[in-house]
Amino acid sequence: MVSDPEAGKAQRSALETALAALAPVRAGEGLTALAMTANVFLLLSAYYLIKPVREELILAAPSGAEFKSYASAGSALLLFIAVPIYGRAVDAMPRNRLIALVTVFFTLCMGGFFAVGRLEWLGSLVPVELHIWSSVAESVRGALGIPFYLWVSVFSMMLVAQFWGFANDVYDEEQGKRLFPIVGLGASVGAATGSIVTSWLLKPPGWSPLPQLDVFQLILVSASLLLLTIFITQWVHVREAGPATNGEAAADDAPPEDEGRGGFALVLSHRYLILLAAFSLLFTFVNSNGEYILSKLVTAAFQAVPEDEKPGWIGAFYGEFFFYVNVVGVLLQMFAVSRIVKHGGLRIAFMVLPVLVLVSSIAVAALPLLALLRVTKTLENATDYSLNNTVRNMLWLPTTRAMKYKAKQVVDTVMVRLGDVSSGLLVFVGAGMLHLEVRAFAIINVALCVLWLWLARRIVTENATQSERHGAQ
Repeated sequence: MVSDPEAGKAQRSALETALAALAPVRAGEGLTALAMTANVFLLLSAYYLIKPVREELILAAPSGAEFKSYASAGSALLLFIAVPIYGRAVDAMPRNRLIALVTVFFTLCMGGFFAVGRLEWLGSLVPVELHIWSSVAESVRGALGIPFYLWVSVFSMMLVAQFWGFANDVYDEEQGKRLFPIVGLGASVGAATGSIVTSWLLKPPGWSPLPQLDVFQLILVSASLLLLTIFITQWVHVREAGPATNGEAAADDAPPEDEGRGGFALVLSHRYLILLAAFSLLFTFVNSNGEYILSKLVTAAFQAVPEDEKPGWIGAFYGEFFFYVNVVGVLLQMFAVSRIVKHGGLRIAFMVLPVLVLVSSIAVAALPLLALLRVTKTLENATDYSLNNTVRNMLWLPTTRAMKYKAKQVVDTVMVRLGDVSSGLLVFVGAGMLHLEVRAFAIINVALCVLWLWLARRIVTENATQSERHGAQ
């Protein structure tokens, strides 16, 4: 879609007038904005339905918090394989077919995990004693935590990056800065919805308004939501089809030297993309350290829970935690994000999260208690999922189409997982070898936040240069 200043003067529909309370929507933009918001709502709902399932499966295992950190190295290796394949697919097919194919693939994987988790259903079809088959099924489920964690890590990164690449392709820079706060609202509401529904569905009967499901049934619910996003993407693709909707045309706005390059080569060839890649690694490093601290304190609290209350306790805790994080995130997305971006610009908006994380890390270093960390981590994650997520995706608006699909996958997936690996190495050395307490990890985050602030300033400066260059083309 190409922005038309005259369209802003036309009569807005009732929908567009309502959306204008959240961001400056112009005439003709309402339906697409609503569809994009619904699309990411379903995507994030699907993810947050299975995110607590992931935590339940891996943290219930012995040394689960440590395994959680180490597993990130495995997901990084998987992404080094998946991202180049994805880049070739970008060159080979239209964007709507690409998105549909990738989404169907991950949905089929969900069906596979469900089948593995319910192996006892096959007992009557296998000529094996029932008790032997049940033992095998239980052993397989017990070993499912790490593979499922690895898969969710890849699934969440690639599909979310793909969606925002699509959003950056649909909207030009001027539109994106106005409308991304509305689209981001769908992400925040979807995450909150998925979290609370998961919490309700995992609780015993009588404790929630919904019937109780097990963790594997939640996977099927998530897969159903994911399939719906394919139809919305197709509708938006047709409605907003521009001059470049296939892989070959994706390089039309790229410099000649960038044509045919894969995502990794694109990142290494542009200073702006290198800065974004460094930011993704550093930001994730800091965030993963915070998640490890939270996991350790949650695990310690879990040990004190009575045995009859332990089943589902961790999943329910994280479901409620994610819910409160996303409620605050929704409020920020509705009432703060658009206004901060409009009045403070990227220079202010991009600095809010590192300052907040710095304050949070100092507080936890002084007093490492679960109650305190739950509050500070809630505020930190809520700001990340709302303001920071919106601004991070705005940074891709002044880039070429190839960068939005190929390079964004590298930056938003591989570099994020390398940040997790960095945190995993820190956990291995700090906790496994040096036996550092959680307070030490919080102090390390304080130092990293100072570096984060410096890098954020460089990115904002380079973004302005990139916008001028992109606008002149």
